[in-house]
Amino acid sequence: MVGLVEGICLVATPALIRDFSPQVGRGSAMGFWTAGPVLGSLVVAVVGSITIPVIVSNSRYWTHEYHICGWVGLAVFLIALVGLRELSPQLRDQLMVTMRDRALIEARAKGLDVDALLKNHWRQLLKVDIIVSAIAVSVMLLVYYALVGFLVIYATSIFGYSLQEANNLGYWAWSFNAGAVILAGLVSDRFRVRKPFMVIGGIGAAVMIVLFLLQSKVGAHPSFATIAALLALMLFFLGIAYTPWMASYTETVEARNPAATATGLAIWGWIIRVVVFASFLFVPVVINSVTPIVSYGTTVSSYLAQYPSLSWAGTHPAIVGEATKYAPQLADAAKFAPELAVIEANPTLFATAAKYPANAVPAALQAQLLAAAGGGAQGVSVLTTISANQAAIQSVITAAPELTQLKPYAAELTALSKVPPATASYVATHGPQVASALAKSPGQWRTWYWVCFGGIIFFLLSIPLLRGRWRPRDARRDTELHEAEVEAELAKLNAV
Repeated sequence: MVGLVEGICLVATPALIRDFSPQVGRGSAMGFWTAGPVLGSLVVAVVGSITIPVIVSNSRYWTHEYHICGWVGLAVFLIALVGLRELSPQLRDQLMVTMRDRALIEARAKGLDVDALLKNHWRQLLKVDIIVSAIAVSVMLLVYYALVGFLVIYATSIFGYSLQEANNLGYWAWSFNAGAVILAGLVSDRFRVRKPFMVIGGIGAAVMIVLFLLQSKVGAHPSFATIAALLALMLFFLGIAYTPWMASYTETVEARNPAATATGLAIWGWIIRVVVFASFLFVPVVINSVTPIVSYGTTVSSYLAQYPSLSWAGTHPAIVGEATKYAPQLADAAKFAPELAVIEANPTLFATAAKYPANAVPAALQAQLLAAAGGGAQGVSVLTTISANQAAIQSVITAAPELTQLKPYAAELTALSKVPPATASYVATHGPQVASALAKSPGQWRTWYWVCFGGIIFFLLSIPLLRGRWRPRDARRDTELHEAEVEAELAKLNAV
């Protein structure tokens, strides 16, 4: 339902702006309209920084964030419901007639068939310049969709920024973008050209993507200021390109049929939504490292911080494997340490005793064994333990070479043994997946950003399809000629 309403607004609002803005001010009008979604992203970043806790211990805070979205949405709806006013039917009819007359006068001045303009809008606008231009601007914005959806994930997983730092990147990106869309509209209206600004914005954004890609090498740790500056400039240039495109696109639609602007914007709105949908289908395919990072990365990181021995285990899998294999012997080595020490100090004596049955050891040899074990009650206790646990002690002696290799890691293995089994199992299962994803992630993201770079190049190549001049003096001459044609047509009507 939210998407349904958003789709209606996406087409209806720029159509209204077009209806109430002449072409000479169209860039400014579209700039202010475009600033709406961009400032929305900025507000999200600000509200998120204020309301999302620095240390996220559970996912319940997301419920709180959606409550904020819901209440704010209802408040804005009530403001619009109470504050917006429609014209009275009589005045609306008069205004519509006046606006329609203006459109008809312009159509006649251009020698267009007025009756044909009011029919088959879709058929009239399903043309190469309309469709290809809409596709081109949609793929140019692939980098914008990626930043809106994945900037926080990208910044935390690739650059190692905290959640708050990653979110703060949005301040710079969306602020510069919001300023650019308005500035580009004002300046393009001032010079009455659109295409040069599209070229400047497209080339600038493409260059910033390349510079941004250079920061995403494995092991790179660029400063927050560096990434913030690159993102700010990238979004600034995207804004420089986008607002003039919006103005030029509506002007291109008007050139084919002044009465079909809403239909033309519907074509653009549908195409951009299809491209967004397709991009979000392909991002997980191209960047399959996102899923393990998002699904398990936070939990694995928290466990590793709580139990440092798990990190050590991840870098010493062979040692951990040996320790697991000889876990019974390690436990028995610790349990029977006094007895093993006596045997190790008197190997010949105990080897001789082993030749006799347990109850047939000669008295003299028994006395020597008792003395070696410490004599008295202590010696008896040691010999009794050895006799009762011969199999376990012999297993430890047999595995002595392997246990000796594990001895330098006794402290780490002891710490590892204190980790809860469920935690150790979780890290053992998902830790390698997360580590592999983190290693592959920079390369996969670079692939996707190169796709975004290609989208901008396609946009640049499509610019000649749009209506509009390259030089301000040519645009002024067109405007003067247009006004002369309209005045001439008005004169004809007045004469009648």
